[in-house]
This record gives sequence, structure tokens and C-alpha cells, in this order.
Amino acid sequence: MAVVQAPGKDNMSIEISALRFSYSNIEILKGINLTIEPGATLSILGSNGSGKTTLLNIIAGLLAPAGGNLLYDGKPMAEFAPEAMARIVGFVPQTIIPAFDYSVLEYVVTGCAPYIGTFGRPKSVHYDIAMEAIFEMGISHLANKSYRLISGGERQQVSIARVIAQKPAYILLDEPTSHLDYGNQARTLNTIKKLANDGYGVVFTTHNPDQALLVGGKCAVLGRDGRLASGGSLELISKELLASIYNINVDIARFGDKGRQVCFIPQLDDDGGL
Repeated sequence: MAVVQAPGKDNMSIEISALRFSYSNIEILKGINLTIEPGATLSILGSNGSGKTTLLNIIAGLLAPAGGNLLYDGKPMAEFAPEAMARIVGFVPQTIIPAFDYSVLEYVVTGCAPYIGTFGRPKSVHYDIAMEAIFEMGISHLANKSYRLISGGERQQVSIARVIAQKPAYILLDEPTSHLDYGNQARTLNTIKKLANDGYGVVFTTHNPDQALLVGGKCAVLGRDGRLASGGSLELISKELLASIYNINVDIARFGDKGRQVCFIPQLDDDGGL
């Protein structure tokens, strides 16, 4: 079954220029320039506290930048009604605390809200969309379970299904594999690639540079100085770059018949260093 199709916004891009953001007069993001394209993946790397989640929240419209421009299809966010913005950007945060005891299906169908209206009720077509998204995430067995009672990893997969049901042009995911086991991490990364192939723009943050290499596409790296470098993942990510981000020695090698690039820590020192 194919991923639920994105809306007809094939030419819509997100343009970020000279963007700045500060917390308590401390500038976190400095002069960020970035273009996010439809039908492509963008992974965001950086050390703890570098501003990855902050940048994602700004793109989602949850935080206002201190300066610079953020344009959707050449227009600022203020020109879009909330329902229109919900059709442009869908956001999956790291942690979601459910407010109501919905079943998984009932929770996922709330992603269809931009197409239902403020006082409308979901119809069979909306439940069909929700079930398709649940199926796509491989969690059909959870459909009738309480969203409150499933595990944190399962909840994260359900939240991704919800944003797929929302059908925005862009899907933003903050650490989408952070609570998942190894197999579900791989399945989620595969879903990210499939979503991009089906026309969505997908932006995700990760602490694991190997995930950026595995997904491919474009990569943006936030440095400790609050500035950003971007480019193709396979071209941008290097031993030197990773050492500057994480302050450890990292090797990059080619593995397997297809020569996939992988990054790894060569060894742990007996004294606890790297």
C-alpha cells in the first residue's frame, strides 16, 4: 500500500534567510540560511543544545524568530490561516502527553482536522485515511488500543501516523527514532524515504549521523557557534565535521556491496576517554 499522497504543492519550498533566535539574550541561531524542497529529505545534526529542536519549532511556526525571513511558497506565515498552515506543515515532537483517552485510531484521525472543519466530525473517508496511515507505519495491531496505555516507542509511531493522515506538504520530526528499538528505527527511516518519494518534504533531527548517511538527501549541521552548514549528506558529513560537532574521533567507511557509507566510533579507551 502506498503512503497517503501529499497535497498538490509540488513547487512549494520553504525559504529561510538570515534567521536569528535568542533565549534570554543569548543568541542560539545566527544568520541561518536554508532552502527546504518538496519531495526531499533534510536531516539536521548538531550537539546537545545546538538549536536543532529550536530550528524545527521555528519552521513549524511554534516559535517566532528574532530576525530574518521564513517564507512558505514565497509568503510569510502571517498570510496563512491556521487550517492552511496545517496543510503545509505537520510536526511530530519528541514527546507527546495525551490529553484524552483516545484509541489509537481516534487519535490518528485527529490529523484530518484541517479537512474536517472546526465543528465538523470525522467521516468514514477520514477514518479510511487514518487506517491507511496506521497500516503504513506497521501498527495496525494497535488501532483499537488506548493511546495512553501503549509504550513510548509505540506512541511515537502512532504520532507519525497521525501526521501522515494530516497530509501536509512538509513533515517535521524531532528525533523520530529516539524511543524506538533497532528494528523500528530502521522501519521509521524507511518510511521517511518513502514519504519523500511520494512528494512530501521531510525534515528530521537526529543525534545519529549514520541515520543521515543512511537516508541520504540533504543534511544541515548546526555548529557550536550557532551557524549552519548544509549540503548533500554523503558529501557534507566527514570525520573532521563529526569531530568538530561531537568532540570525539569518528571513522567513516564504506560497507557492503553497494558501498554504503557508515560512521562509527573506532574504540573506547580504558580510561573512559574516546
